[in-house]
Amino acid sequence: MELPDELVEHGESRIVLVVMDGLGGLPDPETGLTELETASTPNLDRLARGAAVGLIEPVLPGISPGSGPGHLALFGYDPVRWNIGRGVLSALGVGFDLREGDVAARLNFATLDAEGRVVDRRAGRPSDAENRRLVERLRKEVPAPEGVELFFEPEKEHRAVMVLRGEGLSAALSDTDPQETGVPPLHVRPLAEGAERTARIVQDILDAATRALADERTANGVLARGFAAYERYPSLADRFKLRGLATARYPMYRGLARLLGMDLSPVADTDEGSVATLEAAFKDSDYDFHFIHFKYVDSRGEDGDFLAKVKAIEAVDALIPRIEALGPDVLIVTGDHSTPSRMRAHSWHPVPVLIASKWVRAGGVAGFGERECRKGELGIFPAKHLMTLALAHAGRLARFGA
Repeated sequence: MELPDELVEHGESRIVLVVMDGLGGLPDPETGLTELETASTPNLDRLARGAAVGLIEPVLPGISPGSGPGHLALFGYDPVRWNIGRGVLSALGVGFDLREGDVAARLNFATLDAEGRVVDRRAGRPSDAENRRLVERLRKEVPAPEGVELFFEPEKEHRAVMVLRGEGLSAALSDTDPQETGVPPLHVRPLAEGAERTARIVQDILDAATRALADERTANGVLARGFAAYERYPSLADRFKLRGLATARYPMYRGLARLLGMDLSPVADTDEGSVATLEAAFKDSDYDFHFIHFKYVDSRGEDGDFLAKVKAIEAVDALIPRIEALGPDVLIVTGDHSTPSRMRAHSWHPVPVLIASKWVRAGGVAGFGERECRKGELGIFPAKHLMTLALAHAGRLARFGA
């Protein structure tokens, strides 16, 4: 028997999952407070005082997750068992029609110096329009290898997608992004027996792409990461009898939602627009699971800007009353991982979470922050169990056993 899947019952209750990407942080050395604890969050603090609160571990203690595993865990999927590379998520997120066996990778446009060393891994974050122009160059100037179909798709800013389609392809390939500057891109390496041919094909494509972009001022190279082969995942409807709708502005998170069978809201220009989209969908549809994603908290953490991350958290807090006003039966607020601005990267630190419903044991905490959530009834638990708790609070789980 697999729990909670075999206990799930149909129902009329509705769940809203609010994800502030990279929510968790580390204390500022001068104040002793994290970004979340520093932020003025009257709405989240009020919610926390009447909610079940705790901390979630996205994967395992000490493991720093990518956004893919972090979100899969929030949706109730064991991130170790169901791990998927970023390439598939990006391809799905931009609406590419993947087929079983397609191999996809996320590309970064990058700036290389005269010796071929990486100067800027994101090529100055070009505009989306510039991104589309660069992708069009790759489409025209990079030939497809014999026996393989090759697709390039724009994603956002410096990000693009590469998809290979053909017989005998493998996704067991190493990234070429060195994750640092001052060194050349890495060469593609096969990571499993049988991947050697695909590694050669991909390296030839990347070399051709660099030659095609050689005369560009900033985006004169590409870095590949997150190779993955597409396979069908069991959907939220299959497992949890939920009809899901995702409201997310960035392609990768839309791809995650598509992977799990959720429908997608139109892309809004702003976070306020995302909330307006959620409001319209909540009132006029029969979706019973809503996922809404806020990215800037994570982005400012990766920038290493403590105060900007504080402001990004405050901006989401100001939108919380509009989400509350929809009257969901269960409202969850959390993050997919921690992104401490002191580290400028994802980290393994547990992430605050609150669950608001009529079935909580409230009390004992003063607000929504790392230290306060540590006092809560939920304790520290694996993020993959959050969906089980959401279903329980929504009255959608039958009793286990006689």
